[in-house]
Amino acid sequence: MAAKTGDDPDSLMALATVFCLRNLRKTMCYQGYRNKLCLRSDIFLPSEICDKLVNTYMDLVHTDSNFEPQESFFQLFSDPRSTRLTRVQLREDFVRDRDLEAIRKQDLIKLHLTYCSNVSARSLKTLGCFKDTLVSLCLFGCSNIFYRKGGAPLACGEDNEEDDLANPVSRQALEKDFNFEGFGRLRLLNLGGLPDEIDVEPLLKTLTALTSLDLSGVQLARAAFLTQWKERMASLVLYNVDMSEELVGTLLELGKLRHLDVSRESRRTSKFKMTRKILTAIAQRLVNLVSLDISGHVMLDNCTVPHVKDAMGRASTEPCKSSIYPFQELKRPLQFLGLYDTTLCNVTHIPAYKVTGSKNEDQVLNAIEAYTEFRPELAHRAINQLFDIARIQHCSQLLRALQLVIAALKCHKYDKSIQVTGSAALFYLTNTDYRNDQSVRLRRQVIQVVLNGMEQYQEVTVQRNCCLTLCNFSIPEELEFQYSRVNQLLLKILEPARQEESIQRIAVHLCNALVCQVDNHHKEAVGKMGFVKTMLNLIQKKLQSRMCDQVMEFSWSALWNITDETPDNCQMFLNCRGMSLFLECLEEFPDKQELHRNMLGLLGNVAEVRALRPQLLTPQFITVFSNLLDSEADGIEVSYNACGVLSHIMFDGPDVWGMEEPLRDTVMNKMLDAIRSWDVTSRRNINYRSFEPILRLLPQGIAPVSQHWATWALFNLISVYPSKYCPLLIKEGGIALLEQVLELDSSHDDTKDMARKVMEQCENFKEEPMEINQGQEVANAQQA
Repeated sequence: MAAKTGDDPDSLMALATVFCLRNLRKTMCYQGYRNKLCLRSDIFLPSEICDKLVNTYMDLVHTDSNFEPQESFFQLFSDPRSTRLTRVQLREDFVRDRDLEAIRKQDLIKLHLTYCSNVSARSLKTLGCFKDTLVSLCLFGCSNIFYRKGGAPLACGEDNEEDDLANPVSRQALEKDFNFEGFGRLRLLNLGGLPDEIDVEPLLKTLTALTSLDLSGVQLARAAFLTQWKERMASLVLYNVDMSEELVGTLLELGKLRHLDVSRESRRTSKFKMTRKILTAIAQRLVNLVSLDISGHVMLDNCTVPHVKDAMGRASTEPCKSSIYPFQELKRPLQFLGLYDTTLCNVTHIPAYKVTGSKNEDQVLNAIEAYTEFRPELAHRAINQLFDIARIQHCSQLLRALQLVIAALKCHKYDKSIQVTGSAALFYLTNTDYRNDQSVRLRRQVIQVVLNGMEQYQEVTVQRNCCLTLCNFSIPEELEFQYSRVNQLLLKILEPARQEESIQRIAVHLCNALVCQVDNHHKEAVGKMGFVKTMLNLIQKKLQSRMCDQVMEFSWSALWNITDETPDNCQMFLNCRGMSLFLECLEEFPDKQELHRNMLGLLGNVAEVRALRPQLLTPQFITVFSNLLDSEADGIEVSYNACGVLSHIMFDGPDVWGMEEPLRDTVMNKMLDAIRSWDVTSRRNINYRSFEPILRLLPQGIAPVSQHWATWALFNLISVYPSKYCPLLIKEGGIALLEQVLELDSSHDDTKDMARKVMEQCENFKEEPMEINQGQEVANAQQA
């Protein structure tokens, strides 16, 4: 069978790296002085492994809530004699000045710091330690690195154990003395988002060997200084830099450029118009270009051929056929052309192999791919367009689309707009239309980023999108690998303070599905998280509003599921006023059949626990259960469940019946009348994974009516669903117990008659492969 898309396994290197990081004390480290993590003396790691450890560590910190960051992690790489680092990529506020200082003795070739707003001018000093080896440096979005903290700056090599948060960065304390003098090997530099107070020209003056420069968002007082690299500069990014005639003239002198990016966030913010003359000059003068991005610019209409000519023939990438006049001057098609948020992306003939825009799915996916890392504002818009494609049309590049959205959500976990649009897109990209094409691994990645979003944002839209996306998965099977985490997040959503109706409804449905068909240890674990109390709180709120809606019914259904064969959860139900709420719901909503069935199913679970049955043995409760024997709600289900509760109570014998009213014999007679009124061919909204609670009522004479109810239940189930329940009854030793029923003088004649028919049915049954639903006494109709 062919592998599904996205099913490539992780490499052994990747698996081993994650294992080591999750088990540092068992693999590479020991607990040192003051619980400090220390590298074992017999460990020597090359740069290939060290780089992987550090970069994977950062990924885990940002994407795995169960991963615990280590305070002294970067100290493990402080000694280049035992650990070698060469290429390091660090992201977000998690990174501190002391982390860079810890690795200052390493001969770094590549250091990328992205959105590290908690590093200060103290880290500029540390950068000087890498000046002899550094080839590639990124400081994108490190908005505070040119500002000092409250204390005096430290020289490279000085140690300071104080918490970096003790001295917040002061925007007034500008570091004016730093420049890149001595960074002779530096070739690639990204200073995107450099503060306006920094004059970039003197800062870069000594970097004569640069070949790649990113000055996104940096305002250039004088553009002419860029010409110092005209014989070397191969890549120049000036995203969101105000264009001018002077800047255009300077760019045209950089004849070695292979990649030029002069794009903007939006046409709305652009006063500069991209004319046919300018584009023609770029195409003619910058002959080495293979990549050009002019997204977000206002284009004059005279840049494109007439519509009639544009519509002729199949789409072509040949420059001579270009629908954009200036690009007819190109010597060869471009590898990449950014036309996002321009009118040019809509033409037919574009001389480029990869184009960003909004005309079609391919252009949109290219935009997400190109802009995710450094331009979340553009990626957000492109993902929103992908959302429309998946919702209204059909996504033909499913694997690529999913991988790009997952990457964007991981990269921008703290960007609300990305989380909103990304989670919405995932809902449509994982629904039934696309499901068969997705691998287990890919779907697990979706689940993980969705849960990340739920953890990070309590905002209504993100929570709703994430919950709806989870509904596209097989529950609980596909969520079991994150079972505890997803339950904790859902219970947090359902805290009493949260009143958003649609989210409550979806979250309760998910909670119900998660505890419907899982092992008892899962149910017990979820019960300890506060599941029972949370559901009862929701029920209490609905009672106060006198409202029996889906949230109310789902909550009782979830309690029915989580109490199945879990005495601790049944005890919690009783301890949290569950019986009082049962009575109140019964009185407030006398005609709600689904509600009654769910409540009685739950109480059947409680009644199965011998130690808890005395709490049900009160005149009030027995009278209620007895009255429900006459109920015709939901067919026989409510009457059947009420009789089941009473059957377990009767099984404890007459000695425990310490009440005068109602009389035990009266209740038993009423139970017999109810059972005899049921149609044994009734189809059931119920699933048994085990007959044990029923079978224990068979070989006894203390309560013949309980025996009668149990025998009727078996007769009904094997008559209506023989292929499902005959094998289960045989497997659990039910035939031998039915034989004992026949031998007991106390058994009713009609009980014995049913027992013989059950045994006969099983004997005649041609055994087929078992199809036992791993659920419990739960209605097939329980809300999906």
